[in-house]
Amino acid sequence: MDQLKEAIEKIVTDQLYRLIVSKPFIKGEITKVVVRPVMIKGQLLFQETAYVGTKVLHHNYSDREMGERLQHYLQEEFGQLEAECADCRMTILTNKRGTVTVKMKKKTGSVPELSKKPLLEHNRVKRYFLEDGEPVDFLVALGVQTPEGKVVKAKYHKFKQINRYLEMVEDILSSIDREDTIRIIDFGCGKSYLTFALYYYLKIKHNKDVEIIGLDLKKDVIEDCNRLKDRLGYRGLRFLQGDIRDYENTERVDMVVSLHACDTATDYAIAKAVGWDASVILAVPCCQHEVNRQIRCPQLDGVLQYGIIKERMSALITDAYRADCLEAVGYETQILEFIELEHTPKNLLIRAVKKGRETQKAVKMQGRYKEKENKQVSPKELEEYLHIQPLLGKLLTKE
Repeated sequence: MDQLKEAIEKIVTDQLYRLIVSKPFIKGEITKVVVRPVMIKGQLLFQETAYVGTKVLHHNYSDREMGERLQHYLQEEFGQLEAECADCRMTILTNKRGTVTVKMKKKTGSVPELSKKPLLEHNRVKRYFLEDGEPVDFLVALGVQTPEGKVVKAKYHKFKQINRYLEMVEDILSSIDREDTIRIIDFGCGKSYLTFALYYYLKIKHNKDVEIIGLDLKKDVIEDCNRLKDRLGYRGLRFLQGDIRDYENTERVDMVVSLHACDTATDYAIAKAVGWDASVILAVPCCQHEVNRQIRCPQLDGVLQYGIIKERMSALITDAYRADCLEAVGYETQILEFIELEHTPKNLLIRAVKKGRETQKAVKMQGRYKEKENKQVSPKELEEYLHIQPLLGKLLTKE
């Protein structure tokens, strides 16, 4: 394991920005570990953030302790480490047989650029994936940044939204990482700020082999997006005009994105993703009217008599129902705040990650949709209690 020890010693220094340990050998408590250097009372330490189920645990270690922990992780528990340092990017791959593969790519640039060190303050200012002051081609082209890289004041909320989105993608990156091409479909892509951000982040920042399709109903929007991606040279990205309901794809799809698709369009996107057995689903629903028209529950009459309360409750119930359906068919699902409410009330993101290889295809959904192993209320029971019949339930049980 000399090669592993030498590689770890190379990155566990004050030149480290961040490293991620992922791809656990056996499904257990810790799903991912993130490490970054911090300076506490003049001492260089390494903060380890371990993701344990829904919990996030933080501990600080010396360089020697951190090196020993990383060696243990890669020898016993995990198969991949990805690190970004001031002067290089490194990937370490291991397996249960003890084989170690180290891939290192030197960063290119001017001497002053390479000499920049990570910020080590313990309570440092948030570091975005895309930084204000560093020009990014698609952000400049879309008017979010000036040619010098300064974020346009009126677009700062969009800049924060893009970074928040990439933060959520970073968390699930190990679930879609493949040796061959990663295939992603973005339903209802619109002007495609986030579609371009996803391509830039995966292809240009991480050098992944990706194919991303953006789909939208508006012809003029699709034409504009295709012109822009051609101008930027984003060859793994293409945009198509079409309806989510009618879109057919027989190839493997690793990730499905649906951001602000209106009303039941989100349900069609989720059902398509489940049918393809996609590893990751990201959905930010919008305009949830269906349940509002259907909901009837005598026990809640005192609450539902107020229109605005009924509307908001129906929207929350719709998203909870969608998440519960995804849990019932084999996905680990979270509902997260996407961006602050001050910018938009449509701020909830459903993030679903497939549980290993146990997920069932859409044609096998009916039994699991009706029962949940953890004794919580199933989607079917929720339907009966509230007298609702959401479209997603019908789509997932349809043969």
